Amino acid sequence: ALISSGVNPELITISEKRSDRSAELIAKYSIKQAPLATNVAAADALLLVVKPQDMPGVLEEIKGSINPEAVVITFAAGKTISFIGNGLGTGNPVIRVMPNTPTMVGAGMAAASMGAGVTAAQRQFVLGFLAATGKVIEVAEELQDAVTATSGSGPAYFFAFVEAMVAGAKELGLSEQDATTLTVQTIVGAAKLLDESGKSATTLRENVTSPNGTTAAALASFGSSDLNSMVAKAMKAASDRSQELA
Repeated sequence: ALISSGVNPELITISEKRSDRSAELIAKYSIKQAPLATNVAAADALLLVVKPQDMPGVLEEIKGSINPEAVVITFAAGKTISFIGNGLGTGNPVIRVMPNTPTMVGAGMAAASMGAGVTAAQRQFVLGFLAATGKVIEVAEELQDAVTATSGSGPAYFFAFVEAMVAGAKELGLSEQDATTLTVQTIVGAAKLLDESGKSATTLRENVTSPNGTTAAALASFGSSDLNSMVAKAMKAASDRSQELA
């Protein structure tokens, strides 16, 4: 995203605890690496891309070296702006972001929340590079758990549904290869239609559902299993877990 937005790769420096991963990123993107203390001392923008459980240790490690003028951007699920700020104790402005994995193919969805002291230039920088590989919205921080449950974890819901469709198609007699091709292209096409048609999901669903037809029979089965309630319950579980990680 940084490179796609126009940042020179030579200005991007990573600190990665796994040497194999570091070598992979350097080879792929022509970026640099440096020890963590050296890196954060020179950085104008510091991206914290670590697991939530690793965040306290990282904050403790960098707070004595961080550039006091740097904006800190956290990508860790559940970790609040105040958690990052208190952990650093340095007064650096903090921006909280929840991205998702389709960013890897230029179709990401991210939501950003601005902390106190974030300048207009810092805000625009972050929103700009996030938009370079997909879409980005700005939300109040109290909505970040809902964002996590919707777009952050959402790709996994989609993949699980694809797995279920492939399995169902195989039970009906299709080969795994044909079942996968049919399912993936159907999902991709439906998503493209939803994105480009300007019509709501409700309208598109109604358009393809003839009374007493095959689609109606399938949707009736979903309804009898209370699909809406199942999805809402799953998303609440994700949101609750995000709050637990705070």
